[in-house]
Amino acid sequence: MATAASPGRPWGAGERGSFTAELAAGLPALVLLLVAGLTAVEAVTTRAGCLAAAREAVLAASRGEPGSTAGARHAPAGADISVIVSGDQVTATVRAPVRTLGARLPRITVSATAVAAVEPGTPGPRS
Repeated sequence: MATAASPGRPWGAGERGSFTAELAAGLPALVLLLVAGLTAVEAVTTRAGCLAAAREAVLAASRGEPGSTAGARHAPAGADISVIVSGDQVTATVRAPVRTLGARLPRITVSATAVAAVEPGTPGPRS
């Protein structure tokens, strides 16, 4: 048995426009969730590019080639590459900014580090 909101009016007649109000309240939250998800995907992709660039840079430097040049070929746009040689070990760190979908959102930076031993018989590692 259906109950009426008031005598003579069908059930739900007082609910008119409630979907519009709920949509207006929920849509900004949905858009924010979408922006956050897309930014997270971009951060993971940029981090993978940083890791590939760090690996290339450290391997090239351990063979005696310029590591920064090798890393720059694989690094994401705007990346900062640093190669440090200490004794028989080479460390490469790549940092890159993540593009966000909003100009007012805070800047996110991801980084990756790779370490390798200097290969024997090479003329010496170069950063």
